[in-house]
Amino acid sequence: MSLLKSMELDNKLADLQGWNYKDRQIGKLYELNNFKEALNFVNKIGEAAEEMNHHPDIFIHSWNKVKITISTHSEGGVTEKDFILANKIEKAFR
Repeated sequence: MSLLKSMELDNKLADLQGWNYKDRQIGKLYELNNFKEALNFVNKIGEAAEEMNHHPDIFIHSWNKVKITISTHSEGGVTEKDFILANKIEKAFR
């Protein structure tokens, strides 16, 4: 997969509420109701990531916040694969 260009990134980010692009990766901060929900959400993300063999960076903090960042490390930035995973994460959050 090849890196997405700036215009492609902007168009794809417009379809993902709350996601942003920074430091050659896309990311979002999710706030859940409690720690247990945060852990369950992380497990759902893990399942989607394993199915794709594409793994985001996941940071749980405060007791109910989950920060996700995704990039295709082998390409040195963001590819279509990252947006496919981001969309799966969005569906897991609902």
